[in-house]
Amino acid sequence: MTAGTSGAEGAREAYEGWRGWREATEEALYGPVGFYRARSEGPAGHFRTSVHASPLFAGAVARLLCRLDEALGRPASLAFVDMAAGRGELVTGVLAALPADVAARTRAYAVEVAGRPAGLDHRIEWLAEPPAGVTGLLFANEWLDNVPVDVAEVDAAGLARRVLVRDDGTERLGEPVSGAEAEWLARWWPLGGEEGLRAEIGLPRDTVWASAVATLDAGLAVAADYAHTLGARPPFGTLTGFREGRETPPVPDGSCDITAHVALDACASAGSRAPVHTPPDALLRPQRAALHALGLTGARPPLTLASTDPVAYVRALASASEAAELTAAGGLGDFLWLLQPVGAVDAGALLVDVPDHEEQ
Repeated sequence: MTAGTSGAEGAREAYEGWRGWREATEEALYGPVGFYRARSEGPAGHFRTSVHASPLFAGAVARLLCRLDEALGRPASLAFVDMAAGRGELVTGVLAALPADVAARTRAYAVEVAGRPAGLDHRIEWLAEPPAGVTGLLFANEWLDNVPVDVAEVDAAGLARRVLVRDDGTERLGEPVSGAEAEWLARWWPLGGEEGLRAEIGLPRDTVWASAVATLDAGLAVAADYAHTLGARPPFGTLTGFREGRETPPVPDGSCDITAHVALDACASAGSRAPVHTPPDALLRPQRAALHALGLTGARPPLTLASTDPVAYVRALASASEAAELTAAGGLGDFLWLLQPVGAVDAGALLVDVPDHEEQ
């Protein structure tokens, strides 16, 4: 390995199929025959998100939209923007869960690189980019973890270098990380000098998140993802793959999803439009706390209901089980929600703080 990469060396690497993880992932996921464009089954065929786990999730997001609607003074046009909409499952569920008076004023948008699914509700606009100049709620469930990023690894001399990869997943170290990416690492994911330490360089995620937030004239942008913060970065990164519901080595050949957890505090800082700076951690909530505040407790129904109304008891028991999955420690409940307000919106009033506790 050399201290840098000359133009000739870079050309040779490209010829031999070596690329940074960001470029390789971009093509593998979003290229003409990429994982998200060419597969009819959609994300639900390969991994289970909160949206797929239960319609209770869409119901909770609908309640958040209703609270935001009240905070905004019930505008004539209320936007709900579903980022990385998959096959439109979340936006469809939210529309179905809204009260009639709110639904009548809601303009629903699904933002996705894949084509519009057949049979989707005609009220949903299908877009490649989020609409600009809207007022309402932009919700990004497991979007940022699929925004491709480069990976850095510390070499034997203690220097952070870009990790290069071939289509078969073979890796080698490339040029030293420099410029804005090195500055991002120094601020948000400082690497020590121990050989083998790794980090995902989250600058592209900060950029796209700030752009998404900027499309709102007023309202709230929410990102929900597996994430980490500055005090607890994973020492060897989180880059991985998923295929047919199982975790698999990340191979950038279009055969699997490629994902990495999100430095969500860095995104919070990049997306802030408040005149007074809010500490990034103040904008974050564990999913279990957010959903508790939106009415999903996972509490079991009283046993007396089993004798008075057995059918209702079974339904309530199933609902409690689904809520428990959405809020479970070690699972979906460990997601972090980033609540990014735009305009005179008090995010704390929309999601009242509740104790982060285990369900009884």
